Amino acid sequence: MIVSMLIYAFVTSFTPGPNNIMAMVFTNKYGVKQTFRFCLGVGIGFFVILCLSGFFNMILYQVMPKISWVMAFIGAGYMIYLAVKIMKSKGGNDDTLDRYNHFIPGMLLQFINPKAILYGLTVISTFVLPYGQSNMQYMLMTLILALIGFLGTFSWSLFGSVFKRFLNLYQRPFQLVMGLLLMYSAFSMIWGYVM
Repeated sequence: MIVSMLIYAFVTSFTPGPNNIMAMVFTNKYGVKQTFRFCLGVGIGFFVILCLSGFFNMILYQVMPKISWVMAFIGAGYMIYLAVKIMKSKGGNDDTLDRYNHFIPGMLLQFINPKAILYGLTVISTFVLPYGQSNMQYMLMTLILALIGFLGTFSWSLFGSVFKRFLNLYQRPFQLVMGLLLMYSAFSMIWGYVM
């Protein structure tokens, strides 16, 4: 059970998504030290989502089908807005993205990120609640899952730092590709609701 949970958590946390793409863009622009606050906000927000998923699992399962399309469209709209900001950013001293590279935006992004919410519902209901014997075990597994989520986002941040010189040489194409990937994430989220 624990191995399956960890595999699911690693695959989900380390694949491209809004958190990871934003962390890489921010690190390329502001550096790892400045982006750490965003990653920390993502991690804390993700932890809160996991806790809420556990405590309100049954309620969320009843409400989710009714509000999931609203959350998907709000989340997609915000992601498209961020994608446009990334693609329009001029680099250098342009501070267009600066207001999003903070703890609070990183944390709040989790509450409109259907990937994070659906992940929380799935992993908690499938791997944590059925096998948790006590509140302490539940909290320990939730902390481990949140740490894996944080490490996934932070690893993308480090990727942006390691390849900073290369990415700076090709800044405009990089920003365009990252913006388009974020838009793709947004449109793929709402595709199921439209079709």
